This record gives sequence, structure tokens and C-alpha cells, in this order.
Amino acid sequence: MKAWVLISGGHGPPELAWVVHRLGPVFAAAAAAAGLGCEELLRTPGPAAETSWSLMYELEDMSEGEGLAALLSQWEGTAQWIGRSPLRPTHRRRNWFVKLTRLPVEAEATTAVREADLEESAVRSGGSGGQNVNKRSTAVRLRHKPSGFEVVAREERSQGQNRRIARERLAALLLAGAAARRSEAERARWDEHNAIERGNARQVFRGPEFARVQG
Repeated sequence: MKAWVLISGGHGPPELAWVVHRLGPVFAAAAAAAGLGCEELLRTPGPAAETSWSLMYELEDMSEGEGLAALLSQWEGTAQWIGRSPLRPTHRRRNWFVKLTRLPVEAEATTAVREADLEESAVRSGGSGGQNVNKRSTAVRLRHKPSGFEVVAREERSQGQNRRIARERLAALLLAGAAARRSEAERARWDEHNAIERGNARQVFRGPEFARVQG
């Protein structure tokens, strides 16, 4: 079972991009601790170093979905960071809110990808050494020129199989990007003071060390 999760501060002040950037690894670590696969799909760079306007993750639960449901029950909704702005130290505001949203995974990751839009290159399959390492150039790197998305598949010993996996990953990325854009478009309607559920945070962090105090 898979799910896509978007962490975003909406169209708020730049401090929210700082919060999103730090919340992402904390969420990914929580997913890993819950036994879930967690892969970063998309990252929208923020206005300064070590900031991100939004992060998107793909979660995978190899069980019946109980672990995924349990994680999202703790995380989905508003997250709060309490602290002095790292970007504008004299700013009076001390409470910053971002949102973690589950997005629908498209039923079929088969978005039409035109061959003319693809740039393929063969790369040598990696490994830790030893007799079983496949040293031929069977891994495949695909780049989608219009979007700039790039994926690599190296799991299989066959270049044809890796090419198929790479195309599937690229299609999934394009779908994830479309879902993120839809979510961001909806978020554009938010009012900075009312749209995010202030006072009802599922996760709360404090201070420059981003210490969790609730959740």
C-alpha cells in the first residue's frame, strides 16, 4: 500500500520554508521507525539556504496498511514550530504552522511520456564488490527534458528491465508532481491567518534544535 504525503507552508512567510525543511527529515525518520518505506519524490527549494517551500514523500507499507494508517493518524494535519525566526531575528512572531497532507495516489502510473521528451543514458550498476557485482552498464538513467525530472533504475541485471522500472518511476514522479500542483493551487486560497488550523497541531516542535514537545 502506498501513499503520497505533502509537507507545505502554503503561501506564508519564508520562515515556513525553514520549518518545512526541518520537518521533512523528522517525518521520514518517523516513517522508517514505523517500518515504512519512505522516498522523497519532490522538493521545492525555498527562499534561502536550508529552506524548502514544500516536500513530497512516497510512503510504502508492505503490510495491510495498519502501519501507514497509524503514522498518518499522528502526523496528518497541522505541525507547529515555536521559536524565534531564524531568518528575521527581530520578528515578533513565535508560532509558525505548516501542514502535512495526504494526497491521492493515482490508480495508474501510466502518464503518457513522449519518447522525444526522454533522454536515456546507461550507467554502470553499483555494488559492494565481489563476484556477483554486475559490472556491465545495465543501469538506466532517464531524464524527462520538459520537467527536468531524472530517475535511475539499477535493481535488475537486465537493461530492459531497468528501463521499464525507470519509466514507471518517471511516470509516477510526473503524476506526483501533478498532484502536488493541484494541492498547491488549492492552498493558494488559504488566508495566512485562518487557513491552517492554528491551535490544533498534531505535532509541536520548539527551539532552534527543533525538539519535539508534542506528537
